[in-house]
Amino acid sequence: MEYRKLGRSGLKVSEISLGSWMTYGGYVENEKSVRSIEQAYDLGVNFFDTANVYERGEAEKVVGQVLGAYPRDSYVLATKVFWPMGDGPNDRGLSRKHVIEQCNASLKRLGTDYVDIYYCHRYDPETPLEETLRALDDLVTQGKVLYIGVSEWTAAQMVEALGIQERYLLDRIVVNQPVYNMFNRYIEKEVIPTGLAKGIGQVVFSPLAQGLLTGKYRRGQAVPAESRAASKNWSEKRCRKASSSRWSNWRKSLRNWASSCPSLRSHGFCVKRMWPAPSSEPAGRSRSSRTAAHPASS
Repeated sequence: MEYRKLGRSGLKVSEISLGSWMTYGGYVENEKSVRSIEQAYDLGVNFFDTANVYERGEAEKVVGQVLGAYPRDSYVLATKVFWPMGDGPNDRGLSRKHVIEQCNASLKRLGTDYVDIYYCHRYDPETPLEETLRALDDLVTQGKVLYIGVSEWTAAQMVEALGIQERYLLDRIVVNQPVYNMFNRYIEKEVIPTGLAKGIGQVVFSPLAQGLLTGKYRRGQAVPAESRAASKNWSEKRCRKASSSRWSNWRKSLRNWASSCPSLRSHGFCVKRMWPAPSSEPAGRSRSSRTAAHPASS
């Protein structure tokens, strides 16, 4: 396993990190979740990523339970805050109240005293940026967070945040987590150059477009039976708000997803560009719970 510095920090993380979006705590059986984390650790992965919103905290519990068997200083643990965790008006966003409360809740679910990286899962236009950054700096001062990160922020938003942090001597952002794959390369224009200039690493998610770049899905063929997209658990959660009749029709269409769906709107990509032409080569193996890490070194 190769390791890279996370942005301009001294923290070294494995080039591949193991994520837990749409996997642990709901979509994947617990036994498989445990085995995947253990195998990743045995192979040298030291970078594990989760978020409070993944299955409303259940993913954090799974990750924390498995990693609790290993020395805390042997791995880098990241989680996030922003998305709704309840129905109340303060149960979302990046206000000081939500950031502090959710950090404490995440630490409890993870069974640890601190997280190495705490991401702002999205930018919050409803909260003054200085309020968010001061709350994060307080968490660093308290020892509950070691490094600050953001996810899916624009280059301008990151530059503005860095300006506030430099002005008030607050702990700075060292990492950004954007989507990046062959079909979604928007970060190449501004985000990556800004990261290189400002010392912000890039830890990308969905590098295989949620399995669509593995060769697992083929034009003219039904979704593989072992695929997460073909499982009733995954499908029902995607359509929990649909009526039973609509669910039945959607379920049938999902079976012929690869050949009949003109677009995959939920991911913002063109399906025709996702599925490669049939070939005699065996289909690649999807690692749906895997997140590629490509931090920019200083």
